[in-house]
Amino acid sequence: MGNKKYTLKELTLYFLKLGTWGFGGPVALIGYMHRDLVEQKQWLTEQEYKEGLALAQLAPGPLAAQLGIYIGFVHYGLGGATLTGLAFVLPSFVMVVLLGMVYQLYSGLAWVRDVFYGVAPAVIGIITISAYKLTVKSLGKLKMNEIKVNWLLWLFYLLAIVITIITQQEQILLFIGCGLLYMIIKAPPAGLRKNRVLPVVLLTNLSFWNYSKDTLAEIGLFFLKAGTFVFGSGLAIVPFLHAGVVIERNWLTENQFLDAVAVAMITPGPVVITVGFIGYLVNGFPGAVVAALATFVPCFLFTVILAPSFKKIAANASVKAFVDGITAAVIGALVGSVVIIASRSVVDLPTALIAVATGSALVYIKKLQEVQLIAVAAILGILIKSI
Repeated sequence: MGNKKYTLKELTLYFLKLGTWGFGGPVALIGYMHRDLVEQKQWLTEQEYKEGLALAQLAPGPLAAQLGIYIGFVHYGLGGATLTGLAFVLPSFVMVVLLGMVYQLYSGLAWVRDVFYGVAPAVIGIITISAYKLTVKSLGKLKMNEIKVNWLLWLFYLLAIVITIITQQEQILLFIGCGLLYMIIKAPPAGLRKNRVLPVVLLTNLSFWNYSKDTLAEIGLFFLKAGTFVFGSGLAIVPFLHAGVVIERNWLTENQFLDAVAVAMITPGPVVITVGFIGYLVNGFPGAVVAALATFVPCFLFTVILAPSFKKIAANASVKAFVDGITAAVIGALVGSVVIIASRSVVDLPTALIAVATGSALVYIKKLQEVQLIAVAAILGILIKSI
């Protein structure tokens, strides 16, 4: 694995800083890692970085967090993976819990509602552009020659959009079915083997703040399932969370859910940390801890289990085809969930204009970050409501 050009303490401190100041979402975060660790510090080789990125895209789990865990694993094994993962996630987790406390205290105030009147459609604009980028990255641009090559993936994608909009639920069996079908058609394996990964739910029993033990267990199981089916980007978790916490379980209202996504956009670190905010709103601090742990445990397990034999796994055409099929359906579900959420948050002309303007600004103003757009949208919300 090459010589160690850095100590574990230095690497852990780097990820602590990245988790504290790293704005811009998964694509920006993996870009910072390449710039800092490969180009400037030269702690990793280009090959090591590429292998980590390939693993992060192949296995379920939020992209940036998984790459960070892999980088920790490269030279320092299980201890390195654990410390870098915790250091990367912890700063944004603390921030979302503090924001959850403030949100619960002051969400009844008129000016807070006015802020989120502007923020909600801005989030729709941001997620729409992210969904478009994920679509292009995974399926290619909408060109006839590319559709002919990937027509089956486009079919899965469109099917997932339609089914998500109609049922308003996450369809895990659809995702797995698409993965298996694409694998059988494109690269059928010589012999199907059953690999079982033991699910781990870590339930934390803290004595402060009231919480329900029954709900805590339900939160753990739900977020464990969500963390197991996030492929490629933290935003892919949105349809799972929306269907589960808003529609099926009624843990949050539509507005609270959008506010949770907004919180993920304005805090640094992985976007998936929105689960901590949701967990806090549902069941206090223990809920936040369980939601975050349950979401990141599958990501951690897949990385440390697959990393030692990754080159062999990555070369397997059947595995690649399975992941391609699932990814197409998951991104389709993300687009479907954007349509559902937009229908409830874009309620009048001002909110429609904010959504369109936010998406346009992201496309045409290259150095603009999501946190800046959300700040402007918050100010617009207050101004519009005060007129």
